[in-house]
Amino acid sequence: MSVQSPAPTRSAPHGAPRAPRRVGFSQRLSRWDFKLSPYLYISPFFIIFAITGLFPLIYTAFVSVYDWKLLGGQGDFIGMQNYTDVLSQATFWKSLRNTFSIFALSSVPQVLVAIVLAALLDQNLRAKTFWRMGVLLPYVVAPVAVGLIFGRMFADQSGLINSWLGAFGVDPIRWHVDPLASHVAIASMVNFRWTGYNTLIFLAAMQAVPRELYEAAIIDGAGRVRQFFSVTVPQIRATVIFVILTSTIGGLQIFDEPRVFDAAGRGGASQQWMTTTLYLYDVGWGTQRNLGRAAAVAWLLFIVVVMIGLLNFAVTNRISSAGTGRPSRRQRRAAARSSRRSA
Repeated sequence: MSVQSPAPTRSAPHGAPRAPRRVGFSQRLSRWDFKLSPYLYISPFFIIFAITGLFPLIYTAFVSVYDWKLLGGQGDFIGMQNYTDVLSQATFWKSLRNTFSIFALSSVPQVLVAIVLAALLDQNLRAKTFWRMGVLLPYVVAPVAVGLIFGRMFADQSGLINSWLGAFGVDPIRWHVDPLASHVAIASMVNFRWTGYNTLIFLAAMQAVPRELYEAAIIDGAGRVRQFFSVTVPQIRATVIFVILTSTIGGLQIFDEPRVFDAAGRGGASQQWMTTTLYLYDVGWGTQRNLGRAAAVAWLLFIVVVMIGLLNFAVTNRISSAGTGRPSRRQRRAAARSSRRSA
């Protein structure tokens, strides 16, 4: 087998500038492919988001500054008058109070029960698939069906819950009259439907935790509870933050459950369980039929959701960082300043 030596190349004279090499079209195409391909791969998400998310958000802001009626269409430009009218209505503040009350009664127990169920399903159980699919079944049921079933269960006179309470000598609870009782009933619907969904998210995160950490904890003498708080929770802190944020967004936008809790669907006789999204529906397509005010309500709710979401993210991120022993941002900055001074 012969070895061919490379052809001798003509070298440029000493001191003479070397002629620039021409880049071929294939090399340019390869460079463009290397630089642009990642953006092309993720572009469908941003295109769909711009069409279905960003454009409606901007258009809603446009509608909110006009006197826009449901039947009359676009009217005159009125600036922030719709926001002023909404903020001056007592029903808006009552709906905001109801929203926060139902959110607190649903999201907090929902996340706690979901993470405990996920920890139980992560154990060595028989028929794992059966139990894991069982917790997801309530999520498959349509929200309207859940609302109708729970509305009958929490009926004031002949409801199943009051019948059970009467067997223990407890007086019937007016689920459709008392504000707190109605909030508990609606929160139970939300928890019934979404707890299993969040459980599977937590379970997927727990399955990714290295088993060597549990073995090391067992060697150190840690029990099941100690392993849960010292190994499981710190390892899934990102998932915990994600579930809390999604629960916050969904809890502040609840609509289906209070809408079908009674036959009228207007949040009660005195709006005792009317949420902000239900109030938005009533303003736009109910009694007022004012799309401009409805758009203003939508933007006010968007601002509230963003503020609560950022607050939740900051709190959960600080708690998770403190639980893992990582230095906080302030501590990292102080350490960086001290290192610069010592240098």
